Amino acid sequence: MRLHRNLVFAVIDALNLIFNENEYADKVIEKVLRYDKRWGARDRGFIAETTYDIVRWKRLYAEIAEVKEPYTRPHLFRLFAVWCVLKGIRIPDWKQLEGTPERRIKGRFDELSKIRKYRESIPDWMDQLGEKSLGDKLWTKEIAALNKQAEVILRTNTLKIQREGLGTALQEHEIETETIPDYPYALKLKERKNVFTTESFKDGLFEVQDASSQLVAPYLDVKPGQRVVDACAGAGGKTLHLAAQMQNKGQLIALDIYESKLKKLKVRARRNGVHNVETRVIESNKTIKKLHNSADRLLLDAPCSGLGVLRRNPDSKWKLVPEFIDRIMGVQQEILQNYSKILKKGGQMVYATCSVLPQENSEQVNQFLATEAGTEFSLIKENKVYASKSGYDGFYMALLQKQ
Repeated sequence: MRLHRNLVFAVIDALNLIFNENEYADKVIEKVLRYDKRWGARDRGFIAETTYDIVRWKRLYAEIAEVKEPYTRPHLFRLFAVWCVLKGIRIPDWKQLEGTPERRIKGRFDELSKIRKYRESIPDWMDQLGEKSLGDKLWTKEIAALNKQAEVILRTNTLKIQREGLGTALQEHEIETETIPDYPYALKLKERKNVFTTESFKDGLFEVQDASSQLVAPYLDVKPGQRVVDACAGAGGKTLHLAAQMQNKGQLIALDIYESKLKKLKVRARRNGVHNVETRVIESNKTIKKLHNSADRLLLDAPCSGLGVLRRNPDSKWKLVPEFIDRIMGVQQEILQNYSKILKKGGQMVYATCSVLPQENSEQVNQFLATEAGTEFSLIKENKVYASKSGYDGFYMALLQKQ
């Protein structure tokens, strides 16, 4: 691979914004890719993938390069040099990369790869928490799986097309896909491509959604004509899946505390041809009280640590702090206690997170069932999805019924 100076400099700019300015990687990539309209798909792919790679392995690379935050520009070039050496890319004759000690980099890599927290490039606290929560064996496998680059998975919008038809439509855009056994709506891209510019996306034939996330809506077992509430809807990935499962019939109420996210949901719903969704901003407890005992089905896709989706959000390894996990566990229990009242007798709800930690998952459900609010509920089934076993994001979902 021959390195181009303007592309490498764009990567260095992106790393500076992510590491030193604490900006989110996905937003930074969007910003940096606007630098030069002449960049083709391969150029843009190099910038995005190299940036994400260095973000993913930040701790390991920084240890090898012997640099500490805040990173100066020469430090960032040293991180880049480590990436080059470990990828087997010839170091160009640029002054920023002069004197790169290739043999020492390889030696340090071999040495540090024997220690899990360096090998998997995670903070000490995260490594300790993972081992304590999942046990040494499972955590070792899980964090290795969560460090692999996420594949691009699409969810077929069955309101407009069936999976086979979507595969054919994408083939016309020279996008090759394959089905995934046991995931009836999913298509996996054989090669990474920008699917958002295709006519199929603009026509609302699919959404980009990880295979594990696609398990949540069917777990709720919604029926056309029911009243369904998605109480933590966000930008609506699972709301849209629920609408398709309901065949656009019945009432689907999408709630969230952020109006900006619900606005995005409205745009997506129009593109998807979804017209049974009504959005409501949670401004106070009154919003929830008005819905007490009214829903046939309730989805609580609770805010969480996001430890199950590190593959697609590697920068969250460096943004997460232990205090956030403690705080979010309080929020999760609050949501279970208060929002569960939305369900009517005989109704069913799913509590879901994109975390692999039992304290955010089964332990939260058990704690809820032991409280006064939870006495009316029984656990029907739960699904603990591990990246190391499924090959996709780590997820948790529990189906509960109100007596």
